[in-house]
Amino acid sequence: MGYLVKIQKVDRPTNRSFYVNLPVVMAEALSIEKGEEFDWTVEDKNTLVLSRRKPQRLRRLRRKT
Repeated sequence: MGYLVKIQKVDRPTNRSFYVNLPVVMAEALSIEKGEEFDWTVEDKNTLVLSRRKPQRLRRLRRKT
């Protein structure tokens, strides 16, 4: 399942920027914290990949025996 987001463009006299908002549901599911750093990688003209700078350890699920 995906979430639709719109790109915002901000034109200021000293800075031109584009902003992408991350839905809260996704941020909570990924345990993203305020100030955490990410990198954007361009795979092609249709695909951007967002990666954590400091990857979190993945937790293993316990198996019922």
